[in-house]
Amino acid sequence: MDMRTCSQGSWRQIMIYTVTFNPSLDYIVSMHDFAMGKTNRTTGEQLFPGGKGINVSIVLRNLGVENTALGFIAGFTGEKIERETAAMGLRTDFIRVDNGFSRINVKLKDYDGTEINGMGPDITENCVEQLYGKLDQLRAGDVLVLAGSIPQCLSDSIYSDILGRLSERGILFVVDATKELLLNVLQYRPFLVKPNNHELGEIFAVELRTRQEVIPYARKLQEKGAENVLVSMSGQGAVLVDAAGDVHELPAPRGTLVNAVGAGDSMVAGFLAGWMQNKDYGHAFRMGISAGSASAFSELLATREEVETVYKSIMLREKG
Repeated sequence: MDMRTCSQGSWRQIMIYTVTFNPSLDYIVSMHDFAMGKTNRTTGEQLFPGGKGINVSIVLRNLGVENTALGFIAGFTGEKIERETAAMGLRTDFIRVDNGFSRINVKLKDYDGTEINGMGPDITENCVEQLYGKLDQLRAGDVLVLAGSIPQCLSDSIYSDILGRLSERGILFVVDATKELLLNVLQYRPFLVKPNNHELGEIFAVELRTRQEVIPYARKLQEKGAENVLVSMSGQGAVLVDAAGDVHELPAPRGTLVNAVGAGDSMVAGFLAGWMQNKDYGHAFRMGISAGSASAFSELLATREEVETVYKSIMLREKG
């Protein structure tokens, strides 16, 4: 996949960077007949490095798009995250935090999507300055993905602080976050934001259940500054209102839900991979919903082959 840009008369590689402020070890457990207040024994266990930015990086890597995962790690869990991402072939440049340890998120796979998410380490001002130093190396044409929650020790302005610092550099910003983290960045005209329908409804204090109901509120985010608004809707599919004002919508591809963890992050990765291919919003949107669905249909995050299979099914349905 050609991701080059012309800079001062010469071609250079465009780089994608993801930032995960609160990486995790996701401990996914299966069990029969989970019961509150009793001892429950697992029937299956999986342990993966997690966090929205890391998930985006993994799927981008699976799709053949090189990128670098940035973020903060701490303690023995942070060391495990670093080892596991390296084993996946992921390029990382994590910052080590002295206080606390990277969180462990427990996900009860067979119990209505119930999760218990940890807090994460105490990120100091010095650690944030180290991140700024890394981000200051980004150049025009590069892509920066800010995704997920932040530890309680950081201000809700941290995402907007980053965009404000880099806003005049010609960098494409992608933000997948909720509430104030998302609203605060809109003044800097991010290239892409990706709320789900529940998060979008929460911003405007409405309930959004259908793709048609989503469209006017996606446009409201554009009015506030977002260039492209991609809204994931689980079983209802997805909607994109692109920078040209065109609306793209698709129902959810047919398949069996296996694991919804990381599906929204996979959608972001698929959209970016598709956009990098030919700068076509329709193709990027199909790639996004293909990657999100492929991850939802799989035990692990989507592979290139799985994404291509879903993409072909979408094209066949459109022709059909």
